[in-house]
Amino acid sequence: MAEEFLLEMENIRKQFPGVLALDGVQLKVRPGTVHALMGENGAGKSTLMKVLLGIHHPEEGSIHFDGVEHTHMDIHSSLKHGISMIHQELSPILHMTVAENIYLGREPLISKMVGWVDHKKLNEQTSELLKGLDIDIDPTTKMVNLSIANMQMIEIATAISYNSKLVIMDEPTSAITEKEVAHLFRMINNLRDKNVAIIYITHKMDEVFEISDDVTILRDGQYVGTEKASDIDKNKLISMMVGRELTNFFPKADAEITDVKLEVRNISLEGKFKDVSFEVRKGEILGIAGLMGSGRTEVIESIFGVYPPDSGEILIDGKPAEIKQPIDSIKHRLGLLTEDRKMSGLFLPLSVRDNMVASNIQDYVTRTGLDFKRIEKDCETQRQALAVKTPSLNQLILNLSGGNQQKVLIARWLLTEPDVLFLDEPTRGIDVGAKSEIHKLMSKLAQMGKAIVMVSSEMPEILGMSDRIIVMHEGDKAGELSREEATQEKVLTLASGEKLTD
Repeated sequence: MAEEFLLEMENIRKQFPGVLALDGVQLKVRPGTVHALMGENGAGKSTLMKVLLGIHHPEEGSIHFDGVEHTHMDIHSSLKHGISMIHQELSPILHMTVAENIYLGREPLISKMVGWVDHKKLNEQTSELLKGLDIDIDPTTKMVNLSIANMQMIEIATAISYNSKLVIMDEPTSAITEKEVAHLFRMINNLRDKNVAIIYITHKMDEVFEISDDVTILRDGQYVGTEKASDIDKNKLISMMVGRELTNFFPKADAEITDVKLEVRNISLEGKFKDVSFEVRKGEILGIAGLMGSGRTEVIESIFGVYPPDSGEILIDGKPAEIKQPIDSIKHRLGLLTEDRKMSGLFLPLSVRDNMVASNIQDYVTRTGLDFKRIEKDCETQRQALAVKTPSLNQLILNLSGGNQQKVLIARWLLTEPDVLFLDEPTRGIDVGAKSEIHKLMSKLAQMGKAIVMVSSEMPEILGMSDRIIVMHEGDKAGELSREEATQEKVLTLASGEKLTD
């Protein structure tokens, strides 16, 4: 007897100008299961979900949901039929309350005739929803006052509030702590017990094997296969995703570590961190570890001039450097890859080319205007060197996958010819193949004598790529470890504010 599926997508084909995004893709999801959808950035995962939600309409293929064929779906009909989605990119209405965000357009009314919202009832039903999900947030709190992690939890609560039969979760753990991940998994298990199906999209391999029942793999817009999660291991999954074996996740090549390039002495920023000192040498990759909120990002942004420190000293090549704003850093040959590429890195309405030259556009100014030929040549060189997958440099950056967007941002800073490169979560939200490429690039830059400072929440990345590790705890430098002595236990001990014991 054939197994019953809640969702059956078959032979889905979707074409965009110059790009065949999906070619004969299928996805079959059983009720009451967690179904991981895996693939490198650009594999077609997001496009397939947009087809399911009715944002895109396929040229070919069929969609059956809950036994009924759906041909002309849109967002509203998807929600009506029981399909909701938690998006990777958060888009809350910041100056409205938690309750108003969750039930936007579905508010209980005192009178339908005049459209007055019953705020008392709205807050009560929101409180009941959050309590049922064990989320301790006041419904009357404005979204602007929440952390990114709590905004993510509200996004999850919103999707669940529709009483959906199928919930799509796109990178739901990208901005939450390990404790909150455990909370999310309890919520997912609770939904599974209620026969709700989950499509779970993530780049974190460990999560796939911890939470999912089935796994479907896409590659280059094509269907590779579906496996029971219990029947495959990490190596097989990666091989199916990238079409090749990735034997070296952290290709840390030896580099000659020489003179101190950058030194910070006792820098402080009120409310963020205090008396932080460290140095980084040419050819060295310095890792900065710590729990969320420990001050890691704030330290490197402060050095770069985003929020200049209140006190302390910054030295480059042993000489004091006055950095009041990012342009000063660029003049001193510092570069900063920010943590959130969408919010503080990319110019989404602009092309790949325009995004690449955004930080050094002045280098192309001539007496008669911009030297477009040189811009084209330099950007094409970077595109090829970093293997950026794009039909052309004229392509809008928002149409590229996350991994390729990240490569464009790295290309932007390489065009400024930096001596020190700050990398804040350089591989967040990108696939395993693109991660490997960025790790290789980091090693290559170190071998060229660049000094690299890397902030990362991923323990394997910190341990695998760093020559030395600084650990932050609540705005303090809690300790420093060499590559040889660093272990996961030691890093976590320092990150928790504990002292290392012999």
